[in-house]
Formats: sequence, C-alpha cells, structure tokens
Amino acid sequence: MNLSYPPAERSDQVDVLHGHAVADPYRWLESVDDPRTLAWAQGQDDLARAQLDPLAGRTQLRDRLGALLRAGSVTPPVWRGGRAFYTCREADQEHAVLLLREADGSERVLLDPTELDPAGTTTLDAWVPSVEGERLVYQISVGGDEESLLHVIDVATGDLLDGPIGRCRYSPVGWLPGGAQLYYVRRLPPDAVPAGEEQFHRRVWRHTVGSDPDLDVEVHGAGLEPTNYYDIHVSRDGRWLTVAASAGTAPRDDVWVADLAASGPLQEVQVGIDARCAAWVAHDGRLYLLTDRDAPRRRLCVTSPTTPAYDGWRDVVPESPSEVLQDVALVDGPHDGPLVLAAHGRDASSRLSVVDPTNGTRICTVDLPGVGSVTGLTAHPGGGKQAWIGYTDFSTAPSVLMWDSTAPYATSSWAKAPGDAPAVSAEVSEVHYPSADGTTIHMFVISPDGVADEPRPTVLYGYGGFNVALAPAYSAAMLSWVTAGGVWAVANLRGGSENGEEWHRAGMRAHKQNVFDDFAAAGEALVGGGWTTPPQLGIMGGSNGGLLVGAALTQRPELFAAVVCSAPLLDMIRYERFGLGRTWNDEYGTAAEAEELAWLLGYSPYHRVVAGTAYPAVLFTTFDADTRVDPLHARKTCAALQHATTAGAPILLRRELDVGHGQRSVSRTLDLAVDQLAFLAAQTGLTVQ
Repeated sequence: MNLSYPPAERSDQVDVLHGHAVADPYRWLESVDDPRTLAWAQGQDDLARAQLDPLAGRTQLRDRLGALLRAGSVTPPVWRGGRAFYTCREADQEHAVLLLREADGSERVLLDPTELDPAGTTTLDAWVPSVEGERLVYQISVGGDEESLLHVIDVATGDLLDGPIGRCRYSPVGWLPGGAQLYYVRRLPPDAVPAGEEQFHRRVWRHTVGSDPDLDVEVHGAGLEPTNYYDIHVSRDGRWLTVAASAGTAPRDDVWVADLAASGPLQEVQVGIDARCAAWVAHDGRLYLLTDRDAPRRRLCVTSPTTPAYDGWRDVVPESPSEVLQDVALVDGPHDGPLVLAAHGRDASSRLSVVDPTNGTRICTVDLPGVGSVTGLTAHPGGGKQAWIGYTDFSTAPSVLMWDSTAPYATSSWAKAPGDAPAVSAEVSEVHYPSADGTTIHMFVISPDGVADEPRPTVLYGYGGFNVALAPAYSAAMLSWVTAGGVWAVANLRGGSENGEEWHRAGMRAHKQNVFDDFAAAGEALVGGGWTTPPQLGIMGGSNGGLLVGAALTQRPELFAAVVCSAPLLDMIRYERFGLGRTWNDEYGTAAEAEELAWLLGYSPYHRVVAGTAYPAVLFTTFDADTRVDPLHARKTCAALQHATTAGAPILLRRELDVGHGQRSVSRTLDLAVDQLAFLAAQTGLTVQ
C-alpha cells in the first residue's frame, strides 16, 4: 500500500542544547492555530477515515464491544452518618452515576453526569460526603478539560449550596464536622502567577460553605514548590488535619499534622525525606502512616499525632519480603484496637489478609474470586465490623464484596456489576521471562484456550511508569479480541509499582531504557513461546504507555506489525513546556540539565525516527481537549514517520474533539475501540467474524 500523506514541510530548525544539535523539523506543528497545522490536521482526519472506515470486521467488533461494555460497574461504598455513597453504571448508561443508599435500604440517584450534560462531555471527577452525610462536594469537568469545578449540594434536597468554584483540578476535600466548613486545594488565580504557570501554584484553603472563595483562609503552600500537589485528611472528630505535599509526581511526600482543637500550627511529620507517606488520624485517635520509608514494598505504621516524629513510628503491618502493600481498612476486632484488612500485590494480582495490629502477624487470608485486583477497601469511619472490597479480574466487571470481622470472617457479595454482558471464555496464563539485563519480568497472557499451540494475532499492552501497576481488570477491548481468536498480553514492566518502589525507580530517570527493554523482551517472549510471530504482533499503549510503544516502534521496528499509540508523550526534549509536563521531570529528567538531556535524547521517539526505515503500521489517537499530554507529540511524530518510512504500512492520526486525557462516555469509548481494534486486526491478520 502506497499512501499519499498530507504535505508537511520540514524546516531546518535546530536547537543546540548543552552542545547537542537537536533537529526539530516539525516545530510548527506545535501550534494548533497555525494555518499549516489546521490544513495538515484536516488532511490527516480525511486520510484516517478513508483508511479506517472500510476495514473488515468493524460491524462485528462494534456489536461485540457494545455487548461487553454493557457489563457496567459498581464501586465500594463510602459510609457517612448511616448513608452509603457509591457509583454504579448500568448497562445502558453513558457514565457511572452517584447513588445514595439510605439507612433503611432505599436507594436513589444523587448525581448523574448525563443529566448535567446530555451531550455526554461532562464527567464526574470526584465527590466527598460530609462527616454526617448531609452535604456533598462534587467536582465536574466539561469537554475533557479536567478543571474540576467544585460544587456543594444538600444531600436530602439536591439543592446547590455552593459553587461552581474553579481552579480545583486535583483537589482533595476534608470536611469539618457539621458541614459548614471544609479544607480543599485550589490554584492561585492566573494573574497572580508567572505566565505559563497557570496550572501550578496550588494552596490548601479553609472554606466556609456559601461564602466567596476569594475570602478563603490560606492554610498551606506559600513558599513551597509551585508544582506541588497536596493531599488532605481531617479526622472524623474534626480535631486533626493532615497535609501531604509532593512536587509533581515525585515519589516522595512531605507530611504535616495540626491539632485544630488547639489552633495549633502544622508540625512536621516527614519533610525532606525521599519516601512516600500517606497519613491520616483514624477514629481511634492514632496517626496511621502508609509508607515506603525504609520499606520499598510498603508498610503501615502508627504513632501519636501529638508526637509524630519518625523514631516513634511502630509497624502495624510490617513490610512483606515478597508482596507490596496496596491498601488497608481498619475494622473493629476482638481486642483493644482495630483489625487491619490488608491488600497485598504479588505479580500484580491481589491477596487479602487480616492482620493483628498488636503484633503485625497475619491472622488469616481472605479468599478472592480469582486471580484479580482489589480496587478499593472501605469501612465505616467510626468503627464497625464490616469492610467493603472492590474487585475485578480479566473476565469479571468491577464488583463489590463485603467482609465481616465476626468469626469466622465471612465474605459475601455486596453488589455485582449490574449489566448484562455476555460471558466470555478466556484463559489467563502467567509467564515470567528475562529482560535484556537478566531481570525477570511477569506477564499475563489472555487467550481463548490458554495453549500456545499455534501462533495467533496478538496485542501486547504495557505502561511502565509513574508507579502504576497493570493489574488484572475487566476490559471489553481485550475480551473482544480474545473472543475473535486472538491473544492479549499485559506486561508488568519496571517503572510500575508491581514490585514496590525499587521496581518503580528501576524504570525512571536514567533507568528509563529498562522499561523499553522489558517491553521488547515481552514481545520476544511471546514469539519464542509460540504465542505469535512478528507479522502477527501488535502493541498498544496510552499516555506514558504511548511513550512506551513510541520507543518500541523506533527502537525495534522489525519486531512489530502494528502500533496503536494513544495520547502519547513523544518529544521528550520539549515535553516540559506543554500541558502538565513540568510535573513529570522527576520521572523522566529535564532537558535543562546536560546529563539528563542525554538520557532523554537516548530514547525520545520523535528524535529517533530515521529516514529510510521500514516502520510498522501506526495509528496515533489524540484528544484535542487533552490538557495533560498535548496532541502536538503525536502530530510531530506522525509527520516524521510519514516522511521517513519505506514500508507500505499506513501511518495514521485519528483526532477526537471535546474529550480529554481521562474519563469519557461509553459511546466514545466504543467508537475509539472499534477503530483501534479494527486497525490492529487488519495489520496482524485477525479475522473478526
């Protein structure tokens, strides 16, 4: 296939950085308003539709994906004042809705994003009920902008009490008892910060519901890192405020605690330490700390909030030598102090156990339905004998179990995913393989029968960054592919959290190449294990995973037949200048430093495109309202690949308007997945019937 690509002029733009001449021939594609960019983008739109619309199997994929997306989902309840708040998506709903279950068992819809916006472009970002469950903060974004406008409503009547309050992106909320005041996080106004830093400069504020937010009391953040993100917790009795800060996505937290009853200042719990720490004061009055400090696989500690220094921390759930502590819930037990329900991860799947906090020993394990993931643990904040467990696996849509601490510690179903998706036969195999440096990597392989008896069209998926684990989870796209006879693989690469913080750091900054080596080795393991062949192997990733597959296609183009690269980071020399890029330099490094520029130039996909190379087929998918990763990365790299490739495989760019980096409606999810899977099927030889 010889395609005629939209013309894209190559400029002679070259930057000299720390002695390196860095060519950037498509710099003009950074400007979304440049007439050349507009014309080029329209040409790409036309080309993408001309190539994607006629692909075989689209109708069958749409039907199958649509049926599997009808599975729906449900999340563990958050309990306040006898009321349970949780989200649920029914089979026919575009977005999950926020439900309220009253003490008498009656239920009603509290918030439905589709009612707020029938077009489906408004998403519910976050929600927090007050201590008594009588008021609720909710945050929404419109058109994918992720700006999280904050509102307060009366739970009983639905009446709006406050808002919208802007500049609340990534704002946790801590309510004070009574529901009249709360703590939250909001950026300074644009005219109060340097140009180009409007997405930074967050502060912690104390707000009185219904008052002008310009009159809020600034509590914390002045003089600290402008890229700081903040977390907030207020104890149930309103006495203790804990605040944590991290500079961008850096894997370290500064933590403070204040005695509000004594009007005390924030005092240091942990400051300037290279470790993560989540801290909160529970209903028993003790300060709990979930941390990787001196424990890369994490542990749960406890101390007094009045004397929170490190030398007073005591282990409640000690670090495991082989498992990563993922989450905890405190449940009333038979002794003085709560039992701890602890979720640990091993090879990316979850294990549940009950821990005696008096000595840190495991009392028993809690059975889960399969090789899956605990997606959340909740319990009554004031104490109680039940805990609720979010659960999913590769064939089970998100559901909720309930565990009771009354012997014999029974587990039961609290709520199943409410949809009516068809059951799918899929076998999960767990594979371990060596990476380039000999490190053992784990991979899930999902197939129709669990047997590598003949090579099949295969999709390899990965992420490998930001301490994110790729754990078992229900996926309509994956199940659609397997139902059609293909194989789907998920690799647990370095850079994630599958094996703790050391595993993360082995795939960041100077060690980022380890991630790409792990991914290439996964492809080789699938070929060597008889699952597939290079002409049948496609790869897929988004965001940091888009960087991953971008590096894979530029470093190992011969290993793959097709690449789906979604919302990617690809120009690693200029990534900090756009979107939230500046908050990620602790993960990747910065071009402002000579040594770190060398790391970035070593793998930056845009800069590794080489003319005269036979590249695999590539489908870039971008979202024009993406305020995290600017679509310019895909535009520039698409143009570079279209110019460079000698193969007949298509290089396409699919744009989407009015949607951003994160949440989206079901119908938009369906449209995107049909294009992506049809493209992969056409390039790897999967026949969809």
